[in-house]
Amino acid sequence: MIDLNQTSRVTAPPSWWDGREAWLVPLLMLAAAILLRGVGFLFAVIDTDEGLYLVQAREWLRGNWPLVAVWDMHPVGAPALYALALAAFGDGVAAIRWLGVFCVAAAGTGLHALVRAAGGATLLGLAAGLGYIAHSVLLYGLSSNTEVLFAPFVIWAMVIGTRSAVAALDQGIAPTWSRLMVMGLLIGLGFAIKPVVTPEGCLAFALLTLPALWCGRLPPGRFLAMAAAYAALALLPSALLGLAYALRGQFWAWIDGSLLAPWRYSLARVGLQVALARSQTALLILAGPVLLALVALWRRLSDRGPEGRLTRLGLIWFLMASCAIIGPGFFYQHYFLLWLPPLAVLAAIGLGELAQLARPERQRAVFLGLLVLLCLGAWRQEAALRLERGLWVADPVREVARAIRERLQPGEAIFVANYHPVLYALTDAALPTRFVFPEHLTGNFTQVAGIDADAELRRVLASRPRFVVVDRGWWPQVGGRGKAILSEALSRDYELELTIPEERGPVELWRPKP
Repeated sequence: MIDLNQTSRVTAPPSWWDGREAWLVPLLMLAAAILLRGVGFLFAVIDTDEGLYLVQAREWLRGNWPLVAVWDMHPVGAPALYALALAAFGDGVAAIRWLGVFCVAAAGTGLHALVRAAGGATLLGLAAGLGYIAHSVLLYGLSSNTEVLFAPFVIWAMVIGTRSAVAALDQGIAPTWSRLMVMGLLIGLGFAIKPVVTPEGCLAFALLTLPALWCGRLPPGRFLAMAAAYAALALLPSALLGLAYALRGQFWAWIDGSLLAPWRYSLARVGLQVALARSQTALLILAGPVLLALVALWRRLSDRGPEGRLTRLGLIWFLMASCAIIGPGFFYQHYFLLWLPPLAVLAAIGLGELAQLARPERQRAVFLGLLVLLCLGAWRQEAALRLERGLWVADPVREVARAIRERLQPGEAIFVANYHPVLYALTDAALPTRFVFPEHLTGNFTQVAGIDADAELRRVLASRPRFVVVDRGWWPQVGGRGKAILSEALSRDYELELTIPEERGPVELWRPKP
């Protein structure tokens, strides 16, 4: 591997924060995140899930807790972070875009720290962090989705594990309880956002303890005690949330939304052919880092230096992330964002191997040039189409929200039958139901909510909300008896007031008949 600057064949635990790196790296990652993710500020919706978390957060700040006032099939960690963002940056979509920027910058900084903890070069760490930030705009990662939110917690837990593994292997130093506690709480915070962090949490613990156990520096009894303590710490944030719900007399709502609903969701898995097709699509979208990762594996898998360690860690990390992707059973594009951290590390090593083909005096420039091309290539994939829509075409979601706000009186409710639930937040409308995510009430996942969705849909329509919002482009996605129930109620009790163009088809605003 070329000396990209400060690559050390370590014999002692490395220091990755010298005086300048401690503040320059986070600032660089933040600047890159703002620049590369700035296009997201143009849109009210990038992924529909965001709207649900935003509505939950808005209601939470008003004293109405998630799962009780607004139901979902995820733990409440995501709406908790959304609520913090709304409190810090104001009540609007821009707040959650800033949340995504800071989470991605923290993750990029963590990847730099991980590379340095393993003894890798400064530029290698920067490449890993910047590569992650650039590719985070793909696969619907431009939204502030769960995989973006928990990434910094997982990555910084991996930093602690990597540093401990190096200390054990090179100096025979056993892990400390303080590191275990920090790592456990980091994974616990990620678990409170989405339990799919479990495989990576196990990997982090393995890095922390197994090298020291293998070297004989960690007694088996202490290893078992650490395992028990780590499991308890990883569950602690979720347990505290459960206790908070219990003290409010709403423990069952927490159990149902956080535990039972995800289990019901996992029962309806896609078939092998669909899973392979979606995995192939993700691999093609991430073709750049995937090919560079293959170069790293080919050249460095058996290397005994820092790059070899990072290559083997990246491969194992990729496999554990794959287990997390497979777990839910649906293989949606944003699930594959879990591949990005290990791919970013491997791609940085692959870039270094390609740069080594140049003359020694040009290798650093070649490395930086390839890194810029890699990052711009990823950004271009997403930005080309989004900039066209965001700069030259009115955002249809905001147009629908504007039309509703102009006609809505304070306290009136709307019902978003099969469009983006972010409309509830953008219009400040009252909620006609706690099941505001269309897929849970009129879509293909009504079984997840554990209710009689048809009865709830009839009740909502009978309550005569000020508007019923229907997206004809998504009309084929209305499942079960939802089409018939909606069509009958609209023709009998409502009249069409306004139609707003959308890319897929018209969005209709239906009002109650006089």
